[in-house]
Amino acid sequence: MAGHIQDRWYKTETDANGRTVRVKTDRHGSGLRYRARYVGPDGTEKSKSFRDGQKRIAEKWLSGIEADMTRGLYVDPSAGKVTFKEYATQWLASQTTDPSTIVNMELRFRLHAFPHIGSRAMSTFQPGHIRMWARTLQDSGMAASYQRTVFANVSAVFGAAVDDGIIGRNPCRAGSVKAPKLDPRKIKPWTQKRVLAVRGGLPEPYATTVDVGAGCGLRQGEIFGLALDEVDFAAGTIHVVRQVKLIGSNMVFAPPKGGKLRDVPLADVVSYALATHITHRPPIDVTLPWKTPDGPPVTAKLLFYSRERKALNRNYFNMYLWKPALVSAGVIPERSPGERFSQSREHGMHALRHYYASVLLDAGENIKALAEYLGHSDPGFTLRTYTHLLPNSQDRARKAIDQVFQGG
Repeated sequence: MAGHIQDRWYKTETDANGRTVRVKTDRHGSGLRYRARYVGPDGTEKSKSFRDGQKRIAEKWLSGIEADMTRGLYVDPSAGKVTFKEYATQWLASQTTDPSTIVNMELRFRLHAFPHIGSRAMSTFQPGHIRMWARTLQDSGMAASYQRTVFANVSAVFGAAVDDGIIGRNPCRAGSVKAPKLDPRKIKPWTQKRVLAVRGGLPEPYATTVDVGAGCGLRQGEIFGLALDEVDFAAGTIHVVRQVKLIGSNMVFAPPKGGKLRDVPLADVVSYALATHITHRPPIDVTLPWKTPDGPPVTAKLLFYSRERKALNRNYFNMYLWKPALVSAGVIPERSPGERFSQSREHGMHALRHYYASVLLDAGENIKALAEYLGHSDPGFTLRTYTHLLPNSQDRARKAIDQVFQGG
């Protein structure tokens, strides 16, 4: 057995005759009687106290410690006293991922985790605590996809705590704990009529952003970061190499999502729209730090910029330009005085990418090429997202027969 058990109510002494006898200590009858002690892997002594009559329980506890050490599953009991908030804060500070991702995770913890589970010690978490917290997320009314993101971030913290030897298991992965489920709704692409209506609702300097989104499938940040020298009018190609990102309140230039640089076909109609836009609103040099607010300055001749001749801020654009355009197109209702616009997550600029994907799939483009144009690293993700938009076999059969007989 690892360590030993000390009986604090008795001690061993040698009497006048040289015999060993047990005598009561000053602590006899008060406090916890047994103290189980052992030396941990780090070389320091650990202990736990037990009441009178619990010597066998103490021995069982020590045997469990020995077994965990042998199997490499030992967890320092004192390490788990750190609270979830304390450990999550330390974990965030050690992350080396994209800075904007860290900022967003910190916000999710602060709003949706710390107020509910932040003060609980890591070692005291049981699956029941996570089930109750997950129910709180569900009752909050937030989107299911956002609930899953918050849940995944919290689970990552517990996973790191397991790796660090703070706790023995991740309570988020218990069999009785279910991660929030995604809404079963399928993407319903906009119609061409709606795309044109929203375009018409934007101020003229920004209307061409719709052409680039719906006609080339660029993300919002990629549209805002599009520079003149990345539009190859002669070859009919847009080189996607940059986006404008928000890290907190700071705008930066950064690579496209996932660092995936790509070339996208530039259709004639979009090429003409961009040429017209450039004629009426010439590109300007805009300088932003690269990747992080304290990163090296990078200058790009942007096609789209604000009235102040700065990079477009997505928060301002969405609130004061995009949502009014949605109202004018009848996508969302007009807001009442002093009220916010209604929630319209499915009608953000990302809807233009869905429209782009639906047009290409309807025209017979393959999933692998579409994934490349959209900047997806996994064509399987593209397939899962848009599989319901693929023409079915009956549609293809009818079109094939029509083409043959009409051609004859």
